[in-house]
Amino acid sequence: MTTLLSWNVNGMRAVLKSGFLSWLEQTQPDILCVQESRALPTDLKEEELSPFGYTSYWNPAQKKGYSGTMTYTRIKPKSVSTLGVSQFDDEGRVQVLDFDNFTILNGYWPNSQAERARLDYKLDYCKTIAKAANKLVKDGKNVLLCGDFNIAHTEIDLARPKDNENNAGYYIEERDAMSRFLKQGYVDTFRHFTKDPDHYTWWSYRTQARKRNIGWRIDYWCTNADFLKSVKKAWIEPEVMGSDHCPVGIKIG
Repeated sequence: MTTLLSWNVNGMRAVLKSGFLSWLEQTQPDILCVQESRALPTDLKEEELSPFGYTSYWNPAQKKGYSGTMTYTRIKPKSVSTLGVSQFDDEGRVQVLDFDNFTILNGYWPNSQAERARLDYKLDYCKTIAKAANKLVKDGKNVLLCGDFNIAHTEIDLARPKDNENNAGYYIEERDAMSRFLKQGYVDTFRHFTKDPDHYTWWSYRTQARKRNIGWRIDYWCTNADFLKSVKKAWIEPEVMGSDHCPVGIKIG
């Protein structure tokens, strides 16, 4: 069995000060995909770059302290690349890691922002990453698409859907984009195993939202339908602190 975790850490340097390495040593996933790393590898110490037998691969944004994706893995990838689309690569939005049995697209979906200020950019991103996943599947690869989608897909995926219909992350255009992606032959693994409400992965720092579990489920592991049989479990780890998001995981075997 292979354990894979994904976590928007809201800054690697910050989460390292909040017990990240102790958590990683205790949890020991085979692969950990990180979003919003907001750092360069030169910002970390050697023992933070390669702890406990992990190798880290980095995909920072050009703008310092912004966005970025990176991965800790104990399984050596055959290759590590990006989308090859400058408007997204410049922000470190997607890291593509090819392994023997699957390819991971580790993504940090853009925030569409208030008044839909960045919605067009986000929808373009959604189309581009779906196109990349479709090409991999067409080429015979199994795809695992993980990360912070910045989209609560359906009403069950956030605590207060009616109050948030005109808020970023729950715009109808974003929800429709995710529906279109899934209809192309992909599965939201957590929702495959868990149908009930009140499971979230992000909570606002304001108004003690996490303590009250007033949250959003916006972090996902999705896979192409043919690979779903290999996914044995999918879960959320809301008890893990250090970010306004929590890790999400799958086991494959």
